Amino acid sequence: MSNFRSWALTAFAVAVLAACGGDDLDVPGSGDTAGAPTTQGTFTAVVSFGDSLSDAGAYAPATSLTADGVPPYFGGRFTVNGSTGKVWVENLATTLGIAATPAEVGFAGASQACPAAAVPALAGSCTLYGQGGARVTDPNGIGRTSGALTVPLKTQIANHLARFTSFKASDLVVVLAGNNDALVQFGAFGAAATQIQTDAVAGRITADQANLQLFQAQTAAQAAMKVAAQELAGYIRTEILGKGGRYVAVVLPLNFSATPLAAGLLASPTTAPTVPVLSALTDTFSLWLRDGLTGQPVKLIDPNLLLNDAIASPAKYGFVNVQVPTCDAAKISLITGGAERGGSSLFCNDTPGVPFNGMRTGADAATWLFADSIHPTPGGHKALSDYVVLQLRAFGWIS
Repeated sequence: MSNFRSWALTAFAVAVLAACGGDDLDVPGSGDTAGAPTTQGTFTAVVSFGDSLSDAGAYAPATSLTADGVPPYFGGRFTVNGSTGKVWVENLATTLGIAATPAEVGFAGASQACPAAAVPALAGSCTLYGQGGARVTDPNGIGRTSGALTVPLKTQIANHLARFTSFKASDLVVVLAGNNDALVQFGAFGAAATQIQTDAVAGRITADQANLQLFQAQTAAQAAMKVAAQELAGYIRTEILGKGGRYVAVVLPLNFSATPLAAGLLASPTTAPTVPVLSALTDTFSLWLRDGLTGQPVKLIDPNLLLNDAIASPAKYGFVNVQVPTCDAAKISLITGGAERGGSSLFCNDTPGVPFNGMRTGADAATWLFADSIHPTPGGHKALSDYVVLQLRAFGWIS
């Protein structure tokens, strides 16, 4: 695509174009949420809906050491697995002194609801619904064809309501979604861009026609992100707030332009022009999610403020590497017999001296920020959970 303009229709531009037509310019996403509690909550549960960033081990059976789906597991979370391999929602629950475990665990067509219920005292703890690959509405998430469950946010919420009927005032509800929808739409845009470039090089279309088609492909991708964001906002309004949710924190999606994924794209002149598109997709989602929650009694948390600051000032957060993935893709490929070639941290373990250790030589799960191309290390997850705790204190929800 280096011969064409780099189309990057920003989320703000989309919003302004969508708002045009009247005398008053009402820019979507420019309003604020309102009416959320300002007093401290008495929390008895952390209820989390989301994707791989909030996945507390839904796919652990895929990492069975005996290759039969049963324990012991060497992975299961999309971070560096091992003694410290926890994701941010688990850290948050620990900080609040609350037991929280996966709502469903399984892989390749088999799953078990609330496995922690084998211990009666933990039967009510299975409130972490996040699953790697999950999208907002579409059940066909990333990795589903390879065995991942990818239960979408819509169904995650419905499953919680089926179990508990409603949300309680003592529930701390956290929602983080949108990144997988962005990756799916980015993949669709990339496929379209490749075909457009091929047609232009072959002389089937002119450079101007190619630029127009690139623009149209990005616009279609951002339109799909708008729909997903509006759907999520609707579920939050009607199925969480409308069903008793009181303390509801909505975390905006990460902007992947600051991750090793984007760095890899930037390294090639062919893919470098697509990075602004990747950024625009998450920006579009965040904008329309904000718009759909304007005036609603929720609180928004933007993790990109933390991510950008950590990359700009790593020592402030105890990081020494904020660019290179901690997990070694070549090692993980060997560990999985070639089944995973992208270096997914789902299969990454830092236990010293074992065959399934997938760490890059010299890497540290506490002081390196990224586990793989998009997911944080346990150190990164701790920084995120610490940041969320600070926001909850600022809201007046916790002391």
